[in-house]
Amino acid sequence: MTKKLCQYLVLLRPFGVTPEQIHSEVGSFGVPEFGTKFVRGMLIDTRPTTFDELIRISGLSHGTDVWLGNAQSLIEAGTVTLQDAICCRDDIMIYLIKQGLPPNPAFKIMETVRKGKALKDPEKWAEYVALMKEHDVPDWYIKSCEKIKYMFPKAHAAAYVTNAFRIAWFKVHQPLAYYASYFSIRADEFDSECMIFGKEKVKNKMKEIDLQGNAASVKDKNMYAILELVLEMYERGFNFLPMDLYQSDSTKFLVEENGIRPPLNSIPGLGTVAAQGIVKARQEGKFMSIDDLKIRSKVGNSVTDLLKAFGCLDGMSQSNQMSLFG
Repeated sequence: MTKKLCQYLVLLRPFGVTPEQIHSEVGSFGVPEFGTKFVRGMLIDTRPTTFDELIRISGLSHGTDVWLGNAQSLIEAGTVTLQDAICCRDDIMIYLIKQGLPPNPAFKIMETVRKGKALKDPEKWAEYVALMKEHDVPDWYIKSCEKIKYMFPKAHAAAYVTNAFRIAWFKVHQPLAYYASYFSIRADEFDSECMIFGKEKVKNKMKEIDLQGNAASVKDKNMYAILELVLEMYERGFNFLPMDLYQSDSTKFLVEENGIRPPLNSIPGLGTVAAQGIVKARQEGKFMSIDDLKIRSKVGNSVTDLLKAFGCLDGMSQSNQMSLFG
C-alpha cells in the first residue's frame, strides 16, 4: 500500500493525468511535508517508494545544509543513494555504531554534527575524524557531516510523515472530501473569481502571476499554491458547483453529488462576518427581496453587488413593494 501511494504521488502521470496538465511531474500538491516546490523537487530527484524514504526526505527538507550542496549533490553524482545519505540526526549515530565505533563517541559525533559544530572546534573534530577513519567511514561521509548546520530528529520526521501519509490517502481515494477540506482549512487566499469558473481561468491567473516574477505580491504568491491544487482538481475530472445564496455555506466548501460547492466568503470582498450573517438570516426563511436580504442579514450594497456578480440574486426583486402600475 505504501509503495502504491508513493507511486500515485511521485511517479509520472499522477492520478492518471500528465505532467503537462498539472505543470508538475509529481502529484503532491497540498500534501503536508511534500507539497512545496522545494520538496517536490526533492521527490523528483529521489523517487521514494517506501515509508522510510519519505521520512528521510522529511529530515532532509527540515535540515540546514543537509540537502542543497550536500546530499543532493552526492545523489546526483551517484556517490550515494537516498538510503545511504545522512538525512536525520539519528542516522549518524546508528551508522557509526554499525561501523564499529563505541556508542559514546558515536553519540557525541552525532550531537556535534546536528548542531552544526563540526568545524567550530577543529582539534576535537580532528580526533573524531581520526576515529571514524579507523573504522572505515568514507571521506564523503565525513565531508557531508562537516557541511551540516542543523539536523532534524527522526522521531519528528516520522510523526510528520505519518500525518502527511494519512492525508495523502484521502487525496488519492476520497478526492472530493480531500479538496473540500483543504480549501476550507488551508486555502486562505482562495479566490472564487478566478478559481471556480473552469481551468482556463485558473491557467490564465497562473500565467499572470508567473509573468510578475519576483514582483508578484505575497498574496499572489500564496494564491499560486492554491491555483496549482485547483488546476489538478479540474484535470482529475472534478468541478466546482455555482455559488448559491441558500446552498453555499458561510465558510466551508461542501461536497455534493456533482462537485464541490464554494462558501460565500470565498467571493473576493465578501467577508466572513457578512457571509455568516446571510446564512443565519436564511435559516428564518427565504428572502423576499434584495432589500429584505440586506435588512435581515445586516449587509450593505457592496455585499449584494458581489452576490449579484456571482448570480446569487438572479430573479430576486429589489423591493418587497408591488407597483400599482404593473
